[in-house]
Order: sequence, then C-alpha cells, then structure tokens
Amino acid sequence: MHSEGANLALILLLVFGSAKILAEIFGRLRMPPIVGEIIAGVVIGPSVLGWVHPSELLGTLSELGVMFLLFRVGLEVKPAELMRVGGVAALVAVLGVAVPFLMGWLILVAAGEPQIESIFIGASMVATSIGISAQVLSTRGLLSRRASQVILAAAVIDDVLGFIVLAIVSGMAKSHVNVAELVLTGALAIGFTFIVARWGTAAAGSLIGGLGSRLRSGEVEFNLSMLLLFGLAVLASYAGVAAIIGAFLAGMALAGVVSPRSHDLTHGVSELLTPFFLAGIGLNMDLSVFSNRQTLGLAGIILLAAIASKLIGCGLGAWSMGWRNMFRVGAGMVPRGEVGMVVAQLGLSLGVISKSLYGVVVLMSVATTLVAPPLLNLAFREGRPATAKEIPA
Repeated sequence: MHSEGANLALILLLVFGSAKILAEIFGRLRMPPIVGEIIAGVVIGPSVLGWVHPSELLGTLSELGVMFLLFRVGLEVKPAELMRVGGVAALVAVLGVAVPFLMGWLILVAAGEPQIESIFIGASMVATSIGISAQVLSTRGLLSRRASQVILAAAVIDDVLGFIVLAIVSGMAKSHVNVAELVLTGALAIGFTFIVARWGTAAAGSLIGGLGSRLRSGEVEFNLSMLLLFGLAVLASYAGVAAIIGAFLAGMALAGVVSPRSHDLTHGVSELLTPFFLAGIGLNMDLSVFSNRQTLGLAGIILLAAIASKLIGCGLGAWSMGWRNMFRVGAGMVPRGEVGMVVAQLGLSLGVISKSLYGVVVLMSVATTLVAPPLLNLAFREGRPATAKEIPA
C-alpha cells in the first residue's frame, strides 16, 4: 500500500511539477506558458525520458482538468454575448468542418490510401479543441472580444457537427449508417445546447438563490455550482455532445450569478487540474512512428493542411468581421488537441487506420495545439488602431 501511494505521488509530482516548471520558463521567454506545459508531457513521456506513461488515472485527471478549465471560462462569458454572434459562429463552424474534412480526405486519396482511411483522417481534422483556445484567451483577458466570443460559440457548434461526422464515418467503417439515429442525436445535441445557453442563467439563479439560502454545510454556493457542472456534463454526453461542452455551458449559466468566492475556488481547482490536461496531450506523442521518411513527409503535409484549413475555412466564415478578426477566428479554431486523438483512437480500434496513420493524427493533434497559442498571440497583438469593424461589440 505504501509503495502504491509513493508511486502515485511521484507520478503526480512529475507531471504537475514539470508542467509548471516549463510553463514558468516559457513565460519568462515571452512565449505562451501552456506550450511549455504540453512540451513537459512530451519530455517526461514515452517519446523522450520515459518517466511517465499514459494511464487511466492520468486520463481521468486530464478529463477533469479540461472540464474545470471550460467551466472556469464559462464563468467569464455572458450567454447573451455568445447568442449575439450565433449567426457568424454557425457559418465559421460549418466551413471549419467542411474545409478540413475535404483537405484531409483529398490528401490521403492522392497519397494512394484506401477510401475509408482517407475519410477517417479527414474526420480527425474536423473538430476544434476548445480548451486550448479558451485557456489562451482567458489568460490574456480577451474573452470579452467579439472575435473571442465567435471562437467559443463556433467551437461549441463545431463539437456538435464533429460528433455527427464521427458517427457517419464510424457507421461507414461498420458498413451501417443509421440516418434516423443521426438526425435524432443531432437534434438532441443542438436542442440541449440552445436551451442551456438561452435559459440556463435564469434556472441557475433560481437554484443558487433558492437552495443556497436554505443550506448551511460547507461552501454551499460552490457545492451547488459543482452539482450543476457535473449534472450538465452528464446531460451533454447523453445529448450527443462532449461532457466538456456541458461544463462550459454550466459555467456560462452561472456567470453573474455566483459570488467572487466561488470564482476563486473554481480557479484554484482549475489551476491544480489543468496541467494534467495539457501535459496529457504531450504524453500521447509517440515519435518512433516517424522513423519512416514517407510517414514523416505525410505527417508534415497533414499538419500544414490542418492549420491552413482552419485559417481559411473559419476565416472565411468570419468575413463580415474584417481581415484582422478573420485571422483571429481562424487561429482560435486551429488546435485539435485531444479531439483529433479520440477520432484516431476509434479508427485504430475499428481496424480502419494503420498505426503509422494513427501516429500522423496524434502528431497533427499535438502540433496544432502547440501552434495555436503563438498564432493567437500574433493575431491579438495590437499593432495598429482597430477599424470600425474590429471594435469589440
């Protein structure tokens, strides 16, 4: 028992400690600290030092980390602001799904890969990891910007669309696509997201105000907030979207309802758990699959396509906002993070993609996650006075 406890403590020390040390180093070098936290996972993981390997425990901590990260971001976002940019965000999300999917599929077809593998690679390039962009925007105090609101809203819609695409390609791999089930799931996902975004604040206010005044044990408001967080995460999963979207919506519903004390407690938990999410992305990097020059070349092409397709597709969706905001929105939608790896893992388990292509997708997911923070810093750098189109609403 003593040995198991020591081993657990050592793993937690290595992951959390290395993530925070590299975050500090990168911050002092005027680079995004979260890039340092992701690289920490690569360094201590199987690809370099081999001190820590992906495990069920670290996977659970990673999921909790991104859940609290999105909940914390949601607390800083007003639902009305996201609803106002809904039309632009929907166009950004649709083009941000269509363009990467087509580019990924065409590249693999041109490389002579089988049709189903090509489709899975296209699907892995579709969804955006909202956690990475949200962390950068929150850290820099940019969540009130109109471009930031479009990024967050589009990433939520993107998750719904990405799930539908994944369901379709999974059905194709099994030679069975249930159209009725897809339509029902899509309707549930969209309906759940809209209802919580539209009426969640009123419901959360009633919950906190009604029960909060009657309960006395512990941090009542924070405890009720946690119940809402986990409850909406569960409902989101059943509705067909990621649990982290439920966490984000829970935070958004509580924005303006909970006290600064609950904000501080949430920030503390997030500060503890988020490094496990970021370092966990790096831990999954396996550099050994790139010993083959052809695989390495394909990985480079897919990576460039993954970046360009979001910049072009999502940027075009934000055309009405002006060139500068087009770049901001495109940059914010670049990271794939854990989302792309989930698609690749599914393809590998179904036996429709090879280990080398799985490695290509993991590299794309990690590399786009590393590229996104510097891109966002560049995009939001104030180099000149904003035009009328660029002034935040």
